[in-house]
Amino acid sequence: MPAAVTITRTEHSAADLRRAAARTREAHAARRLLAIALVLEGQSRSEAAQACGMERQTLRDWIHRYNAEGMAGLSNRLLPGPTPRLTPTQKAEVAEWVRRGPDPARHGGLVRWRRRDLCNEIATNFGVTLAERTMSDLLHELHFSRVSVRPHHPQKDVAAQEAFKKTSPPW
Repeated sequence: MPAAVTITRTEHSAADLRRAAARTREAHAARRLLAIALVLEGQSRSEAAQACGMERQTLRDWIHRYNAEGMAGLSNRLLPGPTPRLTPTQKAEVAEWVRRGPDPARHGGLVRWRRRDLCNEIATNFGVTLAERTMSDLLHELHFSRVSVRPHHPQKDVAAQEAFKKTSPPW
């Protein structure tokens, strides 16, 4: 049977760990700090793990990480995830395109950007292929919202509209 893992770091007392747990905004890190504080106060690993809602083996793993990295090792780590497809400079350039709008002469008669058109423009200029849904996420990230103008009928009669407004009864 392997020997029980002991806490080798002595720079923090149980009270220090409890204060750090109270200050942190990460609930999981707070639970880990409190479990280690209980072990430092003399409780068994089984009791400390049960009091903090984890398995004894999980607490053992967190003790190893605490011994190696200190309190910072008890925080959640960011998952690796995919690398961004566009650099911040390229995103800024896309934002500028959206602000300016398409050039009808250069962009084949376009008068407003669609997601598909922006995807094609990015593929042409940067060599990065994006899906339309990804373009929606990018536009949201760049703080653009979908705004459409009020419809304008090409044959509307302004004089008839004004005459209608004058005959309507006031409230």
